[in-house]
Amino acid sequence: MTTTNDSTTKHVRLDPDETFMLLIDHQEGTLDFVRNVSRRGIVQNARALARVAKALDMPVVLTSSQEDQAQGPLIADLKDILPEAHEQRVRRGGVANAWADPDFRAAALAAAGGRRNVIIAGVTNDVCTVMPAISLVEEGFSVKVVQDAGGSINKTAEDVAVRTWERAGALTTTTGALIAELGVDWSTARGGALAQITFEEIVANLDAF
Repeated sequence: MTTTNDSTTKHVRLDPDETFMLLIDHQEGTLDFVRNVSRRGIVQNARALARVAKALDMPVVLTSSQEDQAQGPLIADLKDILPEAHEQRVRRGGVANAWADPDFRAAALAAAGGRRNVIIAGVTNDVCTVMPAISLVEEGFSVKVVQDAGGSINKTAEDVAVRTWERAGALTTTTGALIAELGVDWSTARGGALAQITFEEIVANLDAF
């Protein structure tokens, strides 16, 4: 990712073969902390991202924080869609910035291989997403944060989080926009598969948003 000044970051179109995904703390309890958007909307978007990663054979790392406390377990949807990634999830002991956890960092770098583009989504955006997004930019990755696959405790916290990661050089996107970017052409086999995910997870559940 090329930063042209403190507030403008050059857009990099994602190639699925050069991209990996990090889904951070989509846990039953952390979802209860979100107040600026609907819980169900976050879950639907997280499901869509997981299905997209699976359809594109894109490496995914899941992580959770203190599953035995208020944060609770990862949502069952991720276990159902990505059973292997769920089994290999990084269960952090409480490190807020997932990137600062050595096990998560090692798992993410192993998943990345030579890929330098990363899709990240987390709950909550103002705590669990913003810090690793900044850290990944500092490590030289091109970062796209899927804002609507997460949320914050209120609108102010959400707005500050978005401004903070964008000033650091990460780009903000939405689930629908990301799927369109990765699909490129709905008439192709890849595009058609992603279009189906969009309709099943997003269009069919518009009342969730």
